[in-house]
Amino acid sequence: MLSVLGNSVRTCDGVGRRKMLQACGAGLLGVSLPQALAAEAMQRPVAARAKSVLFVFLYGGPSQLETFDMKPNAPSTVRGPFQPVDSRTSGLRICEYLPRLAERSDKYAVVRTVTHPQNDHNGTHFIQTGHPLPPADRGAANVGASDKDWPAFGSVVSYLDAQSGRREANPFPPFVYLPKRLGHYAGYNINGQYAGWLGKAWDPMATSIEKRDAADNPYYRDCTDEELDFRLSGLEPLPLVSLDRLNRRQSLLSQFEEQRRRLDKSLGVDSFTTHQAQAVDLLTSREIASAFDLRQEPDSLRDRYGRNLFGQSLLMGRRLIEAGSRFVTVAWDMAVRGDDTSSWDSHRDLTRVMKDHLLPGLDRGLPALLDDMSDRGLLEETLVFVAGEMGRTPKFVNRGAADGRDHWSYCFPCLFAGAGTNGGTLYGESDAHAAYPITHLVTPGDLAATIYDSLGISPDLRIPDAVGRPVPLVEHGQPLRALFS
Repeated sequence: MLSVLGNSVRTCDGVGRRKMLQACGAGLLGVSLPQALAAEAMQRPVAARAKSVLFVFLYGGPSQLETFDMKPNAPSTVRGPFQPVDSRTSGLRICEYLPRLAERSDKYAVVRTVTHPQNDHNGTHFIQTGHPLPPADRGAANVGASDKDWPAFGSVVSYLDAQSGRREANPFPPFVYLPKRLGHYAGYNINGQYAGWLGKAWDPMATSIEKRDAADNPYYRDCTDEELDFRLSGLEPLPLVSLDRLNRRQSLLSQFEEQRRRLDKSLGVDSFTTHQAQAVDLLTSREIASAFDLRQEPDSLRDRYGRNLFGQSLLMGRRLIEAGSRFVTVAWDMAVRGDDTSSWDSHRDLTRVMKDHLLPGLDRGLPALLDDMSDRGLLEETLVFVAGEMGRTPKFVNRGAADGRDHWSYCFPCLFAGAGTNGGTLYGESDAHAAYPITHLVTPGDLAATIYDSLGISPDLRIPDAVGRPVPLVEHGQPLRALFS
């Protein structure tokens, strides 16, 4: 007989999942709730197609009508300034300024019908967590991160790896954000990229590539090696601190840790301990230091990616995946505050900026990444996911001499490649103006389920939230298994 919260349950009849989790949550049976949830996950394995994920985040909202869902037969106020070109995928209308991606369309699948109701840049939370944005104080710009947010995909992967012991076997930073935290170039701290209520221990490691000045846009120009120093800031050892001295400090610290384990652990203490261990790994591991040194790559390969910040960040992302990171986000970010021509947020001057910068930069860097990862055998075991947080309005918005499109989250594309993706697949069809899905509507929950499922993580798996209640990784979504062989 097992009594849970005053109710008796006959064990010979079987104890229900909910009752067992309640018992573990209450500390009965000598098992904590996280341990119980982790054990449950191990009992219901999902066959993994991918070892890792590389998320290419095109922040701002790329226009579907100037990229992967062109409508050449639509009215001129809808179809835009560019023409489609032939690709290796039947039915794919891809922009004339993406010729390299057109030649490689058999390497990726295009989902044309992603949709969600968050019709602004707070879609960053949807696209990085799979969940709608919770209420919180988000500052004057209303885009700031909060500890009430859902954890990013990479944070969840880091947490689950630690629960399973995988983190101990592989000390490399599991979740890395490149080239800088999202929004920081423009003075924002945008939601969706952190661990949220899961705790700061599971926030991403982030590099910090700086700009020349406030008006500089390194995504639009070639960068020098001095500017492309991806080594993690704040972790360089002091000149007089040798590795032996660090080891002695760590030994002394371990003695204090043994005493502290006798105290009740708080979330803050756990966070400090995890970051402390990561910092020691980064300081003492030559392999980790080497992975962040982009200068080790041949000049010819770096040229293929493009010497701009986006191309070199993609190359760094490949290096980190190869070294052992489980989730790497490479963000094409807004570089200049208040200037919506500095990113994919194309409210104005769309024709010029797309033609001169955005499309050529994407068409150089992303094909180089796919080719490079394929040549190294990494594409077979890495899921590459390419998306923005929304699309753009079907109708062109004219403002005097300027041209552009406003926010549109109701129908926009994303790409999947690697990890068994059926290259050359078109999934979902939009209407005549690329405004709404006609078939196969895809939600952020579906995208989240697809990412987790590819990594062998059940989307139904529950993890404890900020108050210890078990919540599912995905509440409304199913894996898009039709995209994979």
